[in-house]
Amino acid sequence: MQKLIITACAALGLTVAVSANAANIVETAQEAGSFKTLLAAAQAAGLADALANGENLTVFAPTDEAFAALPAGTVESLLKPENKDQLVAILSYHVLPRKLMSTDLPGRRIHVKTLKAAGDKTLAVTKSSAGVSVDNAMVVSADIVTDNGVIHVIDKVMLPSK
Repeated sequence: MQKLIITACAALGLTVAVSANAANIVETAQEAGSFKTLLAAAQAAGLADALANGENLTVFAPTDEAFAALPAGTVESLLKPENKDQLVAILSYHVLPRKLMSTDLPGRRIHVKTLKAAGDKTLAVTKSSAGVSVDNAMVVSADIVTDNGVIHVIDKVMLPSK
């Protein structure tokens, strides 16, 4: 019944906050079915266990369509073992080491620290009447609660500056 309600809300373009039933970030993303590329990348980067077992995490999760919008061959290249460090840096840029709900955001731009896998990095998060944006990505679905954090679905893959 809960899935039916969520699907109906999604079809209407409504954003809902969902309390997961003992599902971690990885399980919730798997169940959603639209994060196969993200999950494959997390596995290749060795980060899937951290996302499944970490506590109070926020993940800005690009959809499969967001990954597909990258230049041809980008995802395949990033998944190669020799590019693991770059993949870790990109994925870590999408994760905050704290739980940040959209209701916690002020109506202005703030900067939040991401995981420090590639040095100190910050994201610009803006909440306005147009919605919530994170760097160059828009949050298309916010506050998907899991038992170890929260997922915000975004429409683009964010790339950290070098």
